[in-house]
Amino acid sequence: MEMLALFGAVMVLVLFGIPIAVALAVVALVAIVQTGGIGQLSNVPIVMYTGATSFPLIAIPLFVFAGAIMNASGISRRLIALSSALLGFVRGALAQVTIVTSMFFAEISGSAVADAAALGSILIPAMKSKGYSKEFSAAVLSSSATLAVIIPPSIPMILYAAMADTSVVKMFVGGVVPGVLGGLLMMVIAYWFARRYNFPVEEKFSWARVWVALKEASWALVLPAIILGGIFGGWVTATEGAALAVLAAIFIGVVVYRELNWKELYNAMIDGAVQTAVVMLLVAASALLGVHLTEIQAPQKLAAAAGALSNNKWVILLLLNLLFLLLGFFLHSAAAIILVVPVVMPLIKAVGIDPVQFGIVVTINLGIGQQTPPVASVLTVACSIARADMWEVTKVNVWFIAVLLLVLALSTYVPIVPLGLVRLFYGSAG
Repeated sequence: MEMLALFGAVMVLVLFGIPIAVALAVVALVAIVQTGGIGQLSNVPIVMYTGATSFPLIAIPLFVFAGAIMNASGISRRLIALSSALLGFVRGALAQVTIVTSMFFAEISGSAVADAAALGSILIPAMKSKGYSKEFSAAVLSSSATLAVIIPPSIPMILYAAMADTSVVKMFVGGVVPGVLGGLLMMVIAYWFARRYNFPVEEKFSWARVWVALKEASWALVLPAIILGGIFGGWVTATEGAALAVLAAIFIGVVVYRELNWKELYNAMIDGAVQTAVVMLLVAASALLGVHLTEIQAPQKLAAAAGALSNNKWVILLLLNLLFLLLGFFLHSAAAIILVVPVVMPLIKAVGIDPVQFGIVVTINLGIGQQTPPVASVLTVACSIARADMWEVTKVNVWFIAVLLLVLALSTYVPIVPLGLVRLFYGSAG
C-alpha cells in the first residue's frame, strides 16, 4: 500500500508539471524523513552520487554525441540517398525510404527522438511535396524512428541493463530480430497505404544510381559495422563501442566528407551533455527512492502479492505489459525504467522470466509509449516538423502502433524471437 502511495504521489507531481527527477527526489526525501527521521538526510548525497556513477551509463552521452555528429556531417543525408536508390521504384517509395533510413540511423544513435529530429527535417517536407498527407508523413516518420530503441545500440536498453544488473551486449543482440521484424512489417503497412492512396513511384530502379549512392554512403555504413561488430564480437564493451562510434563519426565527418566544423561539433557536445544530465538526474533521484523501497521491502511485498494472484510467468508478463503500456502514456522511457524495473526484478527472477527477454519486452512497451499521447515524445517531434495535429496523426499512426503491439506480443509469448540470437551466440540469455 505504501508503495502505491509513493508512486501515486510521483504521478500527481508529474501531472502538475513538476520535472520527473524533482518529483522522484521530493517523494523519496519525504518518505525517508517520515520513516527514519531527519538524521537520515546526511546519507542522501552519497546515495545519489553512487547511483549515478554506473560505468555502463557512460555509453548514453557517447551514443547521443555520435548521432549528433552523424547528422551534422552529412552521413544521414547519404543514407537517405542510398535508401532512395534501392527503393525508389516501389509505390510510396519515400515512406519506405523513411523506414529503412530510420533502421540504419538506429544502428548508430540509439535515440528515437534524435532519429525523428534528424531525419524528419529532411524526409517529412520531401513526402509532403510529393503529395503525401502531413498526417501520414508524421506517422511513418514517428513510428519508424521508435525502432531506434529496439534495434541496437539502444539507450533504453543500456539503462535497463544498468537497473536490472544484466548484460548490455545480450540486450543488444536480443533486440536485433524484434527491431528488424518491426521495420519489415511497417514497410508492409506503408505499402498498403501507398496502394490505397496511390502514392507516387519516384523513379525506375538503376544499378548505376545504386552504385553511386553506395560509394557515397560506404563510409556511413562503416559506423554500424564498427559499433555492432566490435560489441557483438566481444572486442569492446558497449561503452567502449560508443566511444569508438564517436571517434569514427568525427573522422568520417572531418577527414572523409569534410562537412563537420567546430561549431557543429560544439553543438553536438552541448546536446549530448544536456541529454545526459537529464538521464543522470533521473538515475540519481531514483537511487534515492530505491534505497527507501528496499528498506521497506517493497520488491519482496510486490513479489508476494503477485504470487498470490498468480505464479504463472505468462500471466505475470501480461500484467507487467499492461503496467508498462499504461506508464508509457505518462512517463518518458528513462523515467519508467528507473522507477519500476528495480522494483519488479525480484518478481521477474522469482517466476523464472529471463531478464534479457523481459528487457526487450520493457523496451518495446516504452517504444509504444513514445507514440501514444499525451507524452508521446517522438510523435510530438514528428508532428512539430510536419505542422500536424497530434490526434489527427494518431488516427493514421494506430496502424503502425499495431505493428509494434504485434512485435511486443511475439517477444512476450514466443521467446525465440528476442532470445534466439542470444542463445545462438552465448548459449544462454540471462
